[in-house]
Amino acid sequence: MCIFDPLIALVVSDTSIKNQVATSISHVHVHNKQVIKIIHHIVNVTTTEAELFTIRCGINKATNLQGIRKIIVITDSIHSTRKVFDYILHPF
Repeated sequence: MCIFDPLIALVVSDTSIKNQVATSISHVHVHNKQVIKIIHHIVNVTTTEAELFTIRCGINKATNLQGIRKIIVITDSIHSTRKVFDYILHPF
């Protein structure tokens, strides 16, 4: 598997909170080229909620791209990522 494969979307997400305002940024790359950049500002949320929102937005955009067979998500929040794949919370 190579990230330069045109059938793979790479989603890079990051979130920061300053003065109770979260800024979430997702970059979606296909074949080593940025195709989508998403920026959101969110007020009064936890860091985990903001991270999950950012990951979800990136995945949603990547699934709408034509011909994508795999999505790789890169984030700096392992805690939030574990919540996404927690089978007790999301059995399906």
